[in-house]
Amino acid sequence: MEVILKDDVKGLGYKNDIVEVKPGYGRNYLIPQGLAVIADKSSRKVVAENIRQAAHKAEKIQNDAQELANSIGAITLELPAKVGETGKIFGSVTTNQLSEALKAKGFDVDRKRISFDQDVKTAGDYTATLNLHKEVKHQVNFTVVAE
Repeated sequence: MEVILKDDVKGLGYKNDIVEVKPGYGRNYLIPQGLAVIADKSSRKVVAENIRQAAHKAEKIQNDAQELANSIGAITLELPAKVGETGKIFGSVTTNQLSEALKAKGFDVDRKRISFDQDVKTAGDYTATLNLHKEVKHQVNFTVVAE
């Protein structure tokens, strides 16, 4: 079943992408949640027109995302966490904490656009990926330190 995504869906695609999904997933989740529409002839024409009109806006958004990635650069953030005697964190570091640390430095990145390369369960150095745009991804290093 082919559907046109109306919004970004993690692990599936980005807005206005035409993707192939299983019929049950499309019919029972994507369409009722308002995340997609069936990719018929008329909806494809509407999407093509929307893409054509939004091309210059998309270029500006991509340039803004690239500027944000360049301004973030190679900074290393320090995230304080409660750590036990063995160096293990009580709980774990979340994308929300990293988003707040970036805000404190003056960079506004939504927590939903941050993903960790591995689970953060101990003190040490880690890397997170910022999905600023579908073509602009940026790596941020952070260190988890004991409070």
